[in-house]
Amino acid sequence: MHIESDIKLGFKDVLFRPKRSTLKSRSEVDLRRTFQFKHAEGDWTGVPVIAANMDTVGTFEIAAALAEHEMLTAIHKHYSIEQWGEFLASQDERIYQHIMVSTGTSEREFGKLCTLLNDFPQLRFICIDVANGYQQAFVDYVAKVRATFPSKVIVAGNVVTGEMAEELILCGADIVKVGIGPGSVCTTRVKTGVGYPQLSAIIECADAAHGLGGQIIGDGGCSCAGDVSKAFGGGADFVMLGGMLAGHDESGGERVEQDGKTFVAFYGMSSDTAMNKHNGGVAKYRASEGKTVMLPYRGPVENTVQDILGGVRSTCTYVGATKLKELTKRTTFIRVNEQENRVYS
Repeated sequence: MHIESDIKLGFKDVLFRPKRSTLKSRSEVDLRRTFQFKHAEGDWTGVPVIAANMDTVGTFEIAAALAEHEMLTAIHKHYSIEQWGEFLASQDERIYQHIMVSTGTSEREFGKLCTLLNDFPQLRFICIDVANGYQQAFVDYVAKVRATFPSKVIVAGNVVTGEMAEELILCGADIVKVGIGPGSVCTTRVKTGVGYPQLSAIIECADAAHGLGGQIIGDGGCSCAGDVSKAFGGGADFVMLGGMLAGHDESGGERVEQDGKTFVAFYGMSSDTAMNKHNGGVAKYRASEGKTVMLPYRGPVENTVQDILGGVRSTCTYVGATKLKELTKRTTFIRVNEQENRVYS
């Protein structure tokens, strides 16, 4: 047994320290970034905010809406090949720059991935998603996908420590997904006692990944635009959002009327709800690690997107960053005391 005594921080534990700025308006801030990848061919330019690969978030409808803002969507893995074909036929070529194909690690999912990329070779991004990225079988699977698709951009996760981010990059990942347990409908920390405060995980994994020429995604824990900014400030290259993009017209999830108000179901992909829907129930050898909540219906996702991007632009004006790429270099975090933390919460 070993205890680490270093302080680890979540988003609520810090605030940005404002700095002198020559920016006159948040409209002057450029949120687009261009990335070169360690293994994959070509570069990518866009706004590095990603809709999570949950079936109540990562839908084709969300993808079409976010692509208008040059944002990304990790499409959930439960669409059929036929549904993929119908969606892609309805879009122009630009959509391929703004969607990721999500997959697990089973042989069935690998076969589906191969079929999909053979049918639609324009697809660039593969998101290999598991709850526990520390298993050797997962590392081996990432290497297998890299060998099969040497030119594709591979996202792999989830992990929370620098050494594991390095290992995934060295075995073929271009981008590492960072976060275990911070999501609003994730109960991994309650069920297993495993996790890592999200801001510290981002800071440490970003340092490790950037040293090898890789990138990271801060996945989970953002409940407001300020948290998205903090993830970027901590060194995240991309930020993945779940709950913030759920409950909209374009999101999945059952709608329910209660007392004259409309609510939308939002659940973790390891929840009873998701496993009953997609896997015929929770396997006897495991426990669910997610929950289901009912969110107030939020209307079109456009307003939420504008709020998120506007908040990040405003953060940049407070610290004097003219481009999103400059935000982490201009960031000084101030730790907040317990009383301030309660106010912020």
